[in-house]
Amino acid sequence: MSRLRTLSDPNLVPALDAAMIQADLAAGLGPLDPPARILLLYGSLRERSFSRLAVEEAARLLIRFGAEVRIFDPHDLPLPDQVRGDDHPAVHELRAHALWSEGMVWCSPERHGQITGIMKAQIDHLPLEFGGMRPTQGRTLAVMQVSGGSQSFNAVNTLRLLGRWMRMFTIPNQSSVAMAFKEFDENGRMRASSYYDRIVDVMEELVRFTILTRGHAEQLVDRYSERKAAAVRRDAAKDLATQAVS
Repeated sequence: MSRLRTLSDPNLVPALDAAMIQADLAAGLGPLDPPARILLLYGSLRERSFSRLAVEEAARLLIRFGAEVRIFDPHDLPLPDQVRGDDHPAVHELRAHALWSEGMVWCSPERHGQITGIMKAQIDHLPLEFGGMRPTQGRTLAVMQVSGGSQSFNAVNTLRLLGRWMRMFTIPNQSSVAMAFKEFDENGRMRASSYYDRIVDVMEELVRFTILTRGHAEQLVDRYSERKAAAVRRDAAKDLATQAVS
């Protein structure tokens, strides 16, 4: 069972002014092959979820810009610590997609001035390290939010804080869609507007930063403390091996 959402009309972007798009927007920043791998997360389980609809628009744009995308559906994701050892298929799949990715998009509704519980749960299921692997460190991140009322930046500010905590490169630009119920038509497609244009800006920037850091992320996040901890683990393993031989 895959928890990846199937994107309808992946190549249809009617609100985009194609004449204003650069053909190779990341040219000269780094190797363009293979395509940038972007994982998109959204923070609402409503049937008509505006954070999901915004993520789907972002995914179509990323495809247009040459990226490969995956949208994770968190409908059956348990709460952190709800299942012993987080041993749940949805958790395993989310982590696998995170390890596959080079960059991410996080989009949450603003609820009571903050991100939603389902958004936080997805991030909380991504440990800084497990099995010697780091599913977020060194990856790029774009943050977005949707609001039912006037424009706000509480959710994106929190997502930025979380991105920093998860050791990600959070890009400068961001998207905040006010009164989101007015911005999508009956088919769930976003209308042309300044809000849509900002999402285009953010996705362009995400692709550029992902290509720019490609091949350098490991060096950029190389940490003295982690090297030191790894050396201690190696010494401990060597001691155990010596004791076993003795």
